[in-house]
Amino acid sequence: MSYTNTILTTRIARSRHFMSLCRQILSTLVLTCAIALTMLYSTMSHAQSTGWIQDPMHPPVKVRLLSTGHLDSQTKQMEMVLNVELDGEWKTYWRSPGEGGVAPEFDWSASTNVEAIDWQWPVPAYYEQLGVMTLGYKHEVSFPIIITVSDISKPISLKANLRLPSCTNICVIADYPIDLDIDPNTLSLDSDAAYLFGQGMSLTPKKDNQVSVEASYWNQQAQELQLKLESKTDWKKPQILVDGNEVSDEFFSQPNITIEGRSLYATFAVNNWLGEADISGKTIQITVSDELILTETSTQVSTTPMAYPQSGSLIWMIGFALIGGLILNIMPCVLPVLGMKLNSIISGMNQSPKQVRLSFLASSAGIITSFLLLAGVLTSLKMAGHMVGWGIQFQNYWFIAFMAVVTLLFSANLLGLFNIQLPSSLNTWMASQGDHSCGGHFVQGMFATLLATPCSAPFLGTAVAYALGATYTELWLIFVALGVGMSLPWLLFTLFPSLVNVFPKPGPWMNKVKLAFGAMMLLTSLWLVTLLSTFIGFALTAALIAIVIIATLVLIGKQYGRKAVTILAALSIFVVGGGLIIGSVTADKWSTPLVDDLQWRKLDRDQIPELVAQGKTVFVDVTADWCITCKANKIGVILQNPVYDKLQQSNIVLMRGDWTTPSDSVTQYLQSYGRFGVPFNIVYGPKYPQGIPLPVVLTSDVVLQSVDLASGESHGS
Repeated sequence: MSYTNTILTTRIARSRHFMSLCRQILSTLVLTCAIALTMLYSTMSHAQSTGWIQDPMHPPVKVRLLSTGHLDSQTKQMEMVLNVELDGEWKTYWRSPGEGGVAPEFDWSASTNVEAIDWQWPVPAYYEQLGVMTLGYKHEVSFPIIITVSDISKPISLKANLRLPSCTNICVIADYPIDLDIDPNTLSLDSDAAYLFGQGMSLTPKKDNQVSVEASYWNQQAQELQLKLESKTDWKKPQILVDGNEVSDEFFSQPNITIEGRSLYATFAVNNWLGEADISGKTIQITVSDELILTETSTQVSTTPMAYPQSGSLIWMIGFALIGGLILNIMPCVLPVLGMKLNSIISGMNQSPKQVRLSFLASSAGIITSFLLLAGVLTSLKMAGHMVGWGIQFQNYWFIAFMAVVTLLFSANLLGLFNIQLPSSLNTWMASQGDHSCGGHFVQGMFATLLATPCSAPFLGTAVAYALGATYTELWLIFVALGVGMSLPWLLFTLFPSLVNVFPKPGPWMNKVKLAFGAMMLLTSLWLVTLLSTFIGFALTAALIAIVIIATLVLIGKQYGRKAVTILAALSIFVVGGGLIIGSVTADKWSTPLVDDLQWRKLDRDQIPELVAQGKTVFVDVTADWCITCKANKIGVILQNPVYDKLQQSNIVLMRGDWTTPSDSVTQYLQSYGRFGVPFNIVYGPKYPQGIPLPVVLTSDVVLQSVDLASGESHGS
């Protein structure tokens, strides 16, 4: 019994030991399985990220590539993000790094089941180091990367090399190997990666219609790119960046920006490390960021000059237009018409204040109406894509011929010749537009404006340049201001009609004054006829002048008798001949011969940089035969000493642009400097290769100082 109990006890003990052993083994198996499952889960999760990668030789920078877990079955696009952390002041670069940086590179050619990779670039910041400007990122940046998969049912093997430059006061280029296998069937959402991806995309420009490119212009000579952008929202603190595959060798500086309403004008200095840049006709990418704007657009660079706004607000430009219009009243173009007006004032001194007011209001209305017509014509030409400028109507021989006929009729009217051999209908009309009719004063006002357009005056050029480069509304406002400015003397008589009593009382002397004004207008007619020589030749022009003079003398003879013709001819011979004799005797004491024997070359803007590089100073004169101010500059300054002698020096090259007839090349040259009319003078030299623009009305001191400044000489040397 005791033996049996002993055996039973032993068996029970063994059974208990076995059960304990089984429990231990089972626990171990469960723990092992749990560990294995945890490791498997960890491995599966980790397969969506490379983890942090560092170059042992460059510890301040570390990178990692993560998948958000999102794969679109329709587009086959998978979202990933390249997260870069940089210690301290280390920075890396944008796709167009600037003057001294290197763009990151991502070589994924060894990958499988990858069709394309689209690297998204958040907007960078400007950084300056020792005078070198670069574009890039500091501290941390997340680059969204869109991977297009060839077959979403197969594993993705991403084998790539990331070459990432980074700089502080030294620069390091490090390689970061990327090796990541992803099974599309086991992808799961990674909230951290999704956050980084979203953060990067929120800073990445989108291609939309927030901003449009209204115009672009490549100035080859100045090595500058000009852009005009239009925004759907107001500008605050815009940043404009330019790059592109076709301009990868160029660096676009931080631009000078001018904002007019929702229009933005940006000028970039462009450098090419291989030499002179030329981006004409190339496609550029424009990145625009502002408080409410984050967009990307592109355009093809044009070589057609765009109007660039002058500095200053619209209010200032309206003020300039008022002053410029007022100054036009004393320009030589308008003097004959002013003579007619003064004649009307004196002959109408016996009128009532109401009649005086009406006559001057009519003249003012004629002036302003003409400026409105000019604004309408220029607006139509701009809308049709044509180049515009101040005084361009004088490039048309039909307009010149029309003005010559009109001035001839006015001069005949002043000389009292309308009742001689004129058609009855024309005679009746001219009589009805006499000195005391509002219609006559209105026509005089319009006529004064048309004669004023070949003149440029101080302030006028600035206002017109602004107007022709501004919106259509601003153009019309500027031209109305020009009209009001030119009308100011007449409006003064409207407010104070008693001012007419300041002039001498009418009397027999009025007939002589009227003849003098008629002679002035006749000279204007002859001048206009001479402008036709460019179009019809010198011989035919001379014949027309002879016909006009002979016809005028015949009419004067019939009206006033042969004695008047004899006296007029003798007086003309005496004045002209006496002037020539006195001038020839005293010329060496007061003037150089007014013969333009300076060695002018035809304007060729492409030659200017070459000549400046050779140490030459280039003086450019853009002129036109019909431009009175141009003639005044030429006779009063350019062909007079000391400027005349200065321009004959061997180191000075003279170039002349002729705008008498339409010329696209001259118009483009003018507009590249924000000018829309002549005269225009500019001096280039070794010290000022970009040129020194001169004022509209020249003086000897201004020309000499500018030439010396451009050449690097001291004035007076």
